Amino acid sequence: MRIGVIGTGRIGTIHANTLSRHREVGSLILTDADPTRAQELALRLGETAAPGVEEIFRWGVDAVVITTATSAHAELIGRAARSGLPVFCEKPIALDLTGTLQAIAEVEAAGTILQMGFQRRFDPGYAGAREAVRSGRLGRLHTVRALTSDQSPPPASWLPVSGGIYRDALIHDFDCLRWVTGREVRDVYAAGSDAGPAMFRAAGDVDTAAAVLTLDDGTLATATATRLNGAGYDVRMELAGELDQIVVGLDDRTPIASTEPTGPPAADKPWTGFLERFGPAYAAELIAFVEVLRGERPNPCDGREALQALRVAEACETSRRERRAVSMAEIPGAAGAG
Repeated sequence: MRIGVIGTGRIGTIHANTLSRHREVGSLILTDADPTRAQELALRLGETAAPGVEEIFRWGVDAVVITTATSAHAELIGRAARSGLPVFCEKPIALDLTGTLQAIAEVEAAGTILQMGFQRRFDPGYAGAREAVRSGRLGRLHTVRALTSDQSPPPASWLPVSGGIYRDALIHDFDCLRWVTGREVRDVYAAGSDAGPAMFRAAGDVDTAAAVLTLDDGTLATATATRLNGAGYDVRMELAGELDQIVVGLDDRTPIASTEPTGPPAADKPWTGFLERFGPAYAAELIAFVEVLRGERPNPCDGREALQALRVAEACETSRRERRAVSMAEIPGAAGAG
């Protein structure tokens, strides 16, 4: 099969490398807003570079992988759908519900495939937590604690187009909260702090955020995030039930130190970023996409799944801005809604 990769930045390069090595992928066509970057990657991989997006569709491909700036995702998803092409797209579909719902509608009207890139679903730790919950090992689940902490902040120029910390960072935790527990979020109460670098205030964003979420079975969850975790990149999920308690993301590279005399030592080589921490998961999600294209497995994360994570992020942003609890019933696009 021939796959077009639109966007050859960090994630696009990783995905192109994975696909180029896959025995079921015959060739790639790569394009980028920076043609030189696409040409250099194509040369390294022995693939073909295209001058632009037009050529991807005109030259003919069997599927499209979208790793462009978020602002282009929805339009490209719609165009691929109208062309009858399956799509893998990095999260999110769009930074707003209107654009997300429109893109999903185009995919569903065309009857094509849209697989979204929530790579944590392919991480062994999160998969193990899902199995523990679903098997009953924990008993009745009563508490979930999720966190995403970046070691260093992103560039100031990126913040205004990121969608904010809930839509960009915590959306992964919201997706995994639903995926691991099998429950929907009922309501949220969120807060944020912009007490750090001034660039966050200038962008209307916060550098640190927290949310309390109540699931539809009464389970309580917290989700926190920060852009300023100097110790390293820290992503964890703790799940506590009446019978047992487990944690995702606790290993010898977790950037946390114990103050107990007999506690474990600080990590010698803490995680530095998401590409390092989730490298195998990024590869696994593209391998899964090829399997979906070949009809060997169902879509592991479609547009509707991505929509529900975005709805939780929207509810949290509304809660932070208006300083009140927000019911998910207030947010358009509920599961099962058209």
